[in-house]
Amino acid sequence: MCLPSSSGGVPLDADALNDAIRDLWSHAGRDGRLSREQRAEYRLLVTAWAEAQRTEVVEAA
Repeated sequence: MCLPSSSGGVPLDADALNDAIRDLWSHAGRDGRLSREQRAEYRLLVTAWAEAQRTEVVEAA
């Protein structure tokens, strides 16, 4: 599994990654839990989101 990116291969911004995380949770099982594969995707998305947040803060400064 690779980190999400836009169609041009550019990493997504924090808002787009946040949307992807929310979408992933909307597909959680009836018990509100993610499958093993979904948890792996969630970890990648959260890591990418945190990096995007740091990048956006640095760019704003």
